[in-house]
Amino acid sequence: MGTTTPNRHSPTPAEDELPLIISVDDHVMEPRDLWQEQLPAGMKARGPRVVQERVKLEFAGGHYGFQRDHPDGEMCDVWLFEDTAVPTGLLHGPAGMPREEQRNVAARYEDLRLGTWDRDARLADMTTNHVEAALNFPNIFPRFCGQGFLERDDKELALACLQIYNDWMIDDWSAGTGGRLIPLTLVPMWDPELAAAEVRRCAGKGSYAITFSESPSKLGCASMYSGEWDVLWAACEETATTVSMHIGSSSSMPTTSPDAPLATSMSMYAQNAEGSLADWVFSGTLARFPDIKIAYAESQVGWMPFMLERLDAVYREGRGGVGGDGVLPSEVVRGRVFGCIFDDLFGLKVRDEVGVEQILFETDYPHSDGTFPHSRKVAHDLFSAAGMDARECALVLRGNAIRAYGLDRFGITE
Repeated sequence: MGTTTPNRHSPTPAEDELPLIISVDDHVMEPRDLWQEQLPAGMKARGPRVVQERVKLEFAGGHYGFQRDHPDGEMCDVWLFEDTAVPTGLLHGPAGMPREEQRNVAARYEDLRLGTWDRDARLADMTTNHVEAALNFPNIFPRFCGQGFLERDDKELALACLQIYNDWMIDDWSAGTGGRLIPLTLVPMWDPELAAAEVRRCAGKGSYAITFSESPSKLGCASMYSGEWDVLWAACEETATTVSMHIGSSSSMPTTSPDAPLATSMSMYAQNAEGSLADWVFSGTLARFPDIKIAYAESQVGWMPFMLERLDAVYREGRGGVGGDGVLPSEVVRGRVFGCIFDDLFGLKVRDEVGVEQILFETDYPHSDGTFPHSRKVAHDLFSAAGMDARECALVLRGNAIRAYGLDRFGITE
């Protein structure tokens, strides 16, 4: 993906000399009363709302599950919308909690760190964690690319709810923070034309990033090969909007068998990003839209060099109905496809092959994999072990994010 050869004679800066972090993958819990306050009167009864029940959480076959009204369960804030119920869990926000105390159990907002849902507390936690700015994905009900709205039967209601979320994200959560909280737009995945319109609407309000599915066909939407999403990508190019894809945004995680533990899926999660990148390349989307930028949140980057080598080989030899002549996949993705790390030492060691300008950093606040409040130390340990110099550290911690997301529009500079 890249051929940068950094100056390896320069030492890694001391921890306290590292620049402030820009995290491209944090999460926020939407207000419990958001839709009940803002939906039109005729929609409130059918809109998202929260009830408290005793809930028992479980994990099997690569999927989370739960039982409501369970006598041995924990008190839980349960989101209800049409015929679906989504429980809040402790793992939605265990930031700052010792790892041995982090369990897959039901929870209420009050059981979680205040910064998971309170803006002032979040900004304070970011300061504590040496984070200047952060991009926030949904955390509970809407899910990572808005599947909570996609799955509803009443699409008029779903669109109203999605737009309420986007307006809250832009006007309430992010506004007035001096660019520290970077807005992230949800799009109506059920209609590419509506999705394009929402990109333009939200860009007009100051949001220049969307969250999209790593595999829309797994959600029952048009595939990347259909061409139906081109109207969306045109809107993203027109507005210089970046496309972010979080692991699990296909509502599935890789696993090996129905009885495999959560650890199996957690160890294989980069597979979703690998498949997504193949779709973006072999569908021709990246070639048709040469200015679009995409980023894989929580995917790490160590897989990228081999994946690009394999894509090039398949394309070069014209295998499987693609390729032969033309620009190689590795050339198409250069400078435009970003991976996000927080614990990928191997990826940093092979950064010349990945392209150090295409590696972003994340803290994953407030999740169990997150590095709060030690993100700077985690970064320093990784950078030191990989032998990175000051320029490379600055690129990964913030410079690449500024370029990938156009953060100069928020007054954020290197």
